[in-house]
Amino acid sequence: MDNRADLALVAHDGKKDDLIAWVENRIDRLRPLSLIATGTTGARIHAATGLEVGRLLSGPLGGDAQLGAMISEGRLKNLIFFIDPLSALPHDVDVKSLLRLAILYDVRLAVNSKSADAVLAALAAE
Repeated sequence: MDNRADLALVAHDGKKDDLIAWVENRIDRLRPLSLIATGTTGARIHAATGLEVGRLLSGPLGGDAQLGAMISEGRLKNLIFFIDPLSALPHDVDVKSLLRLAILYDVRLAVNSKSADAVLAALAAE
């Protein structure tokens, strides 16, 4: 895995299918990017699309914290995190910490397909 990533992809269990569908519909635009994801999400994206995705730990096992560290170290500037607003999460503190760091460090942040399209468009414009 590279020291930097262009884009991190994360999804709660109830939103993984939505994120995979989003990726499949934009695969040509995502292929040239350096992608990273939390464990299960990354494995599912790779299995569905064949895209190379650097995989961290599963979110509840430390993947969210790893992404937060990358943000605070300046190695990650774009985060797509499909959050399930209707599910209680045992690792909610980790999710809030990741979002707090993304906001603090002015990371491009998307939480659904419309905002994810905006992040992808901004990346393409760079």
